Amino acid sequence: MINDLNDLRLFGRIVAAGSLSETARRLNLSLPAISRRLSAMEARLGARLIDRGTRHFALTEEGSLFHERGLAILSELDELEAQISARSATPFGHIRVGAPNEIGRQRFAPLIADFSHKYPHVSVELVLTDGRMDILGDDLDVALQVDRPDDGNIVVRKLVSSRRVVCASPAYIAQHGAPTEPGDLLHHKCLLLVRGRHVFDLWPFRKDGAPSDVKVRGLLYSSSAEVVHGWALLGHGIVLKALWDVEEDLASGRLVELLPDFSCNEINLYATYASKTHLPRRVRLFLDHVSAEISASGMGAG
Repeated sequence: MINDLNDLRLFGRIVAAGSLSETARRLNLSLPAISRRLSAMEARLGARLIDRGTRHFALTEEGSLFHERGLAILSELDELEAQISARSATPFGHIRVGAPNEIGRQRFAPLIADFSHKYPHVSVELVLTDGRMDILGDDLDVALQVDRPDDGNIVVRKLVSSRRVVCASPAYIAQHGAPTEPGDLLHHKCLLLVRGRHVFDLWPFRKDGAPSDVKVRGLLYSSSAEVVHGWALLGHGIVLKALWDVEEDLASGRLVELLPDFSCNEINLYATYASKTHLPRRVRLFLDHVSAEISASGMGAG
């Protein structure tokens, strides 16, 4: 028999990660520890749950059944906890929140600390990543993200609408000049964001309602939005950023907005969470807290 509900949760994490090594990395545990836990589960059940090898990882028929029924059991327990929590005057429990690295560290980390101070019986885990977030696969209660998920099982709540801006440091402008129209960017060093094997080098512009995309070039690329931001501050090139990431730099003069007459596309920030009949009170309070604080701060409204 399964002696601990944590076994069910761990098995769900293993399946979501797709490998034991990735599970160990995500949970900050050793690979042997994960392997021992899985082997112990299989020994208790008397069945092999996963066919695993150097380049092979697949659920057995028993593993698929165990995963499917395990998720159902955990979902029912979450529903029960949510109902009980909703009746409690004092919210309690744990919230796992995912957010992009830069905005997560700069904007959400302080809001989460304030929430924790306000509700001391609720613990919050902030998971920072610049990759795509999967609410269910990454075992998140809330994902704060720019990309709007198209999964009908995910609830989407818009937190803020803003715009992207093209900007550079005064030092870069002094040395290379400032573009006066989007086409001039072809003669400048642009700092480029990468996701997987995709380079975001097609920058969108619009003037008088007419769209005009420019395929920019550069010598510096990074999968980290923070690194690209830092390069811009150091004068290494021109960057396209969400206004909420650079508004303090623009206000202080560390960065200068370029091409203000050629608007870039809108960018939205969403709070997303799995659709449930009974959303835990702690999660509902967290969403309300984040939404209220972002609204009060005027983030990205410039």
